[in-house]
Amino acid sequence: MTDGEVGSTNDAEVGTTTDADGPPTNRRAIERRLDALVRDNRVTIAITFPLVGVVLLIAAAEGAIPQRVAFNPLLLLGAVLVMRLPLIGGLLPLVDRRALAGLGVLAAFTYGVELLGVYTGVLYGEFEYLIDLGPMLFGAVPLALPVFYFPILLNSYLLVTLLSKDRLGAAARLLAVLAVVVGMDLVLDPGAVALGFWGWETPGTYYGVPARNYVGWVLSGVVAVAVLSASFDADGLAERLERCEYVLDDLISFGVLWGLVNLYFGNYVPVALAVAMLAVLVRADRFDVAGLAASRGPRPADD
Repeated sequence: MTDGEVGSTNDAEVGTTTDADGPPTNRRAIERRLDALVRDNRVTIAITFPLVGVVLLIAAAEGAIPQRVAFNPLLLLGAVLVMRLPLIGGLLPLVDRRALAGLGVLAAFTYGVELLGVYTGVLYGEFEYLIDLGPMLFGAVPLALPVFYFPILLNSYLLVTLLSKDRLGAAARLLAVLAVVVGMDLVLDPGAVALGFWGWETPGTYYGVPARNYVGWVLSGVVAVAVLSASFDADGLAERLERCEYVLDDLISFGVLWGLVNLYFGNYVPVALAVAMLAVLVRADRFDVAGLAASRGPRPADD
């Protein structure tokens, strides 16, 4: 996986679709441009951005950079959105009215459980956000919350779909997705607590994170996975995963960024989990830097 390894993509390669009169629709044009942007800049997005992010986040936590830059919410959100581009570009062709409605329901659910957690401690324990993550809903949770929450759920769902290849029943698939969701949070929360992003009133034994938090993720995850399953066509999702080589690059960014943050703070269990996550992606031929995996070459985008 190197910048420009797929070269410039023409209309046929990125799946141009046209209306009856011939010219491509505006949506298809946007999809093609985003697809080409991500394909031609995979290393920059999936590796360089998180590496720079690690340096800036640690420097901010150590007070080594000016206050106006340290944990600046606009810079944070901008960097996160760049790292989300593979997930957005990968799933955008599948977002129809049903998927859009499902994502809307999921966003409302996300705000609801987070507000419940902040105000009552239900599900996740009593916690609060400790740094500015932009505008806050009711002064309690970031308005940009779905940008941070959706990728954990979506990446987990996509990874299980890729690896299982329809070999799992509904119950087994749910358990597998929940296991990956909890695994990602076992990496994320210790690093976020160490950086001072958020914290619990009564810290837990797992690097300051209480066990109750992970029980909450399982309970809320059951609902979230059910909504997600009802939102996307399973066959279309599996086909898109097969055809789009970069759709899980956001999971690479996650593993690199939070793995290194945890390494700096000496959180070795999360580091091991992050390495295991990246190893799975190597094994699945979705992480190929400097020959780490045998590349199958670019896959054509959806028509």
